[in-house]
This record gives sequence, C-alpha cells and structure tokens, in this order.
Amino acid sequence: MTEELSVWHLISNASFTVQAVMGLLFAASIVSWFMIIQRGFYFRATYRAMRQFEQKFWSGMDLSQLFREGSVKAESGHSFVGMESIFRAGFKEFSRLRQQVGADPEAVMEGAQRAMRVATSREEEQMDKHLPFLATVGSTSPYVGLFGTVWGIMTSFQGLATMHQATLATVAPGISEALVATAMGLFAAIPAVVAYNRYSARVEILINKYETFSDEFYSILHRQAHASPLVANSTPKKPAPSPKPKAQTVK
Repeated sequence: MTEELSVWHLISNASFTVQAVMGLLFAASIVSWFMIIQRGFYFRATYRAMRQFEQKFWSGMDLSQLFREGSVKAESGHSFVGMESIFRAGFKEFSRLRQQVGADPEAVMEGAQRAMRVATSREEEQMDKHLPFLATVGSTSPYVGLFGTVWGIMTSFQGLATMHQATLATVAPGISEALVATAMGLFAAIPAVVAYNRYSARVEILINKYETFSDEFYSILHRQAHASPLVANSTPKKPAPSPKPKAQTVK
C-alpha cells in the first residue's frame, strides 16, 4: 500500500490536467530557485564592491586619480556596479561641464546631479531584476496548486459516481493525487516569497546608501564648482598646510 501511494505513483497516475499543473509548478520552482541563487550572488558582490569603493573614496585619495583608475579598469572590460557607477557618472559629467568656457557653477551642479540620479535609477533597475517574477510565483503558485487539487477531486468524485459501492480505499488515491498539486504549489511559493521579501529589503537599504552617497558627493562637487578658478579642475583636495614662518636671525 505504501508503494502504491508513493508521491511518484500519485503523480504518474494523476489526470492530464493535474499533471500539467504539477509540471508548471515544478518549472516555476526550478526557475525561481535559479533566480534566488543568482540574486544572492549579485547582492553579495554588490555589497563587497560598495565596501571596497567606500574605503577608497574616504581614504583621502584624489578623486581624479580614483576616476582614472576606474577608467583603466574599464578598458580591460571591468563593469562598474553600485556606488562606483554613481561616482563615475557624476564625476564624468561634472568634469565635462566644468571644462566648458564660462560654465555656470549651478548648471554644472545640475548636470552632475542629474547624471547621478540617472545612474541611481539604473542601479535600482538592475537590483529589481527578477524580483517581479519571484513575487508572481509567490502569489500565484498556491492558487495554481489549488486549481489542480480542485480539478483532481472533481475528477475523483465523477469516477466515484459510476461505482455501486464506494470505500475509502477507492477514494483515497484520487484525493491524494489532487493534494499533491497543492503541496507543490506551496513548495514553489514559500521560497519565492521569502526571497522576494529579503531582496526587496536589501534593495531599499542599498538605495538609501546610494542616495546618501550622492548627497555627500554632491556637497564635495559643489565646493569644487564654487572654488577659485586657480584651483585645479580635478577633484577637491585637502588644503595644503600653511608654510611655517622663517626664523629671524638676530644680529
């Protein structure tokens, strides 16, 4: 009896509609697990790149030198993500507008801020990738599995109507086959919902960090844009220490 009511036996003996529902749920589960793992690696790499860039940015390194180092990496095929991508977009636009003759500082700052805003939107789109699919699987899989269960029970009762004597042994296999669809729906939905909630929270945290960095970087560029024209047109540097007065010799 245990062999006859095994999960594989129930799936193979289910009706075509119930099997189609199970196949759809199984495929959705496989795809969602692939996306969950892929998003996990993506967010881990994003956090690591953000920490590394923040350490360089706030280490006192000249920002133009930091930009040039990134350009060298870009030539070798390196792709920028997260905070570094926002920095490069803002600094590139700032440098381009600042080099124009008679450039208005406010126009320069508006262009840099707009470039950083666009870069932040692109990063948000990249982070939201695959999350709508996980939300769809998490919200619809239980209902798809319930549809397979209802259909399987309905088919079981239709077959039961042709029998003169119904027992539990004749009803149990059909109902068990139908309930497998609900179980598969939950199996596909629960990981998708958990992953969607977790990754949505990470997206919100990263966006807040990116916006905070954009505001801080905007303040740095704002001081540079309103600096004296004699100051180098690269990035704000630490002020040089004032020269010590020479000791006067007593005659």
